Amino acid sequence: MLNLRLMWIAWPAFLAACVLELVVFAMVDPLELEWSGHPLAWSRQGVYTAAFFFFWAVSLVACALTTLLGTPPPQVKDCRLTPDERPEGCPER
Repeated sequence: MLNLRLMWIAWPAFLAACVLELVVFAMVDPLELEWSGHPLAWSRQGVYTAAFFFFWAVSLVACALTTLLGTPPPQVKDCRLTPDERPEGCPER
């Protein structure tokens, strides 16, 4: 169940990062980026890679919060018990 839940989080976050990468770099040239008034001394590929992982991390947090908030309260509360004490609906029983 944990692997399935991780895929519910990681796959939409990956797709969102792909879309964000396309949208942002359709309008921004990575070689024209500046940091504190100085040109960023990275290659285009380096900026694309760093931005993709940043977008993916932000999307992962958003998807994880959505998954957490979508979990029914009894499952969150009761499934923290030891395996013998868990109610019938817990996935790890």
